[in-house]
Amino acid sequence: MDPVNPLTIDPSRAASLREVLVAHLAWLELRPGGIRANLTDASLNEVNLNRANLHRAILNGAGLTGAILTGADLGGAVLEGVDLRAADLSHADLTAAELTNANLCGCLLAEACLAESSLRMSSFNGGNLREVRMPEAKLHECDFTGALLQSAGMHHIAAFETNFSHADLENALLYHARLHRCRFTGANATGANLGSAKVQYCNFREAVLKGAKFSRADLSGSDFCRAMMAGCDLRETKLAATDFSGAVLTGALFTDAQTFTADLRNANLQGARGLTAAQLLRARTDDRTILPSGKSGPFVKGVGSERSY
Repeated sequence: MDPVNPLTIDPSRAASLREVLVAHLAWLELRPGGIRANLTDASLNEVNLNRANLHRAILNGAGLTGAILTGADLGGAVLEGVDLRAADLSHADLTAAELTNANLCGCLLAEACLAESSLRMSSFNGGNLREVRMPEAKLHECDFTGALLQSAGMHHIAAFETNFSHADLENALLYHARLHRCRFTGANATGANLGSAKVQYCNFREAVLKGAKFSRADLSGSDFCRAMMAGCDLRETKLAATDFSGAVLTGALFTDAQTFTADLRNANLQGARGLTAAQLLRARTDDRTILPSGKSGPFVKGVGSERSY
């Protein structure tokens, strides 16, 4: 394990911080006199660390509220209990960083990189993470309520009990993601790509998912009650015990979807394509279901209501 030599930081002296960064760079480059930056519990609110090299630095408990860290290198950094509220981390590199109990509410992380990072019990409420890149990140009990995640690259992430309620995930990439018991209540994920994702026991109630791609995804046990899913691609999906009650699925694609025990009661399936009589018989429909033909349910075999016109 690398030796850790904490330095005492006087936040009122910019020179002191510069000395830490110079010594840290020497440590990274294995030069004599190098010392790994340890900013544990340092008060650095509103400090300017634009493009600073804090690769593998230790910032546990540091106060960085409103700090400027644009383009900073925080790859592999340890950030347990750090306070980054309203900080500017746009274009920053946090590859393989460890954030535990971190507070990033209202932060700016637009176009930052969080690839392979470990995020545990950290809050990003109301943050701007537009076009953030976080492939293969691990998220455990994090909170992204109301965050902006448009066009975020979140493919291959593993997220457990993470809250994305009312977040904006328009055109986000979540293909091959593993999502377990996550909440997307009221979120906007229009055009998002969740192809081949494993989305189990997640809550998408009243979410906007127009044109979202779920092809070959496993949505078993997830809740899409009253979700707006017009034009969704649900081809070859696993929909066991998936709740679509009250959802709008007009024009959706269901070719080869596994619909056994899927709840389509009160769902609007008008114009849905790829649904067969066998698929509808395996699902649950009622007199409030609007079938692909535009007729009211429940589905009865032999009437042709599975065909859209």
